[in-house]
Amino acid sequence: MTNLTQVLNAIESGDQKAAEVLLPLVYDELRTLAQARLSGEQVGQTLQATDLVHEAYRRLVDVGDGSDEKWNSTGHFFGAAAEAMRRILIDRARAKAAQKRGGNLQRVEFEEIDHPAAKKPERLLALDEALSQLEHEDAQKAQLVKLRFFAGLTNKQAAQALGVSPASADRAWSYARAWLKTHMTD
Repeated sequence: MTNLTQVLNAIESGDQKAAEVLLPLVYDELRTLAQARLSGEQVGQTLQATDLVHEAYRRLVDVGDGSDEKWNSTGHFFGAAAEAMRRILIDRARAKAAQKRGGNLQRVEFEEIDHPAAKKPERLLALDEALSQLEHEDAQKAQLVKLRFFAGLTNKQAAQALGVSPASADRAWSYARAWLKTHMTD
């Protein structure tokens, strides 16, 4: 193992050729570590042990990254390799979880939305008051307004959500808009 320690010391001092010599010396042990880490993962894990070894190795010996990592011993190196593998697996799990929860969507602040109500908050308050009155008079029409105006559903989508025909929803929409306009101007 003195040979391995010498190679690690050479890598610490910035020797690029030493990094090339290191992989054949530690590959089998790193692959065993990677297989052990991956054996605890859930079924469906797409990362292979070889890929994990290569990514961890790249992170460990990337000489130009400005890190001040000093390898005190071969045990320290393998401990750092195990930690690098753990971090790779955690990063992948976080990325998958983020995608499942809309990670590819971008957040838009309400103030940035180009919606008529966002430009005039007093009109939004008047709409809310009139909508509350409409809800007491006809709950289904009020629900249709909420679906169309606030949720941005089309007439067909809102009709489906309410369980009515699109023609009925269209008539209710016309009535509700006229009703709201009358009550908001009063």
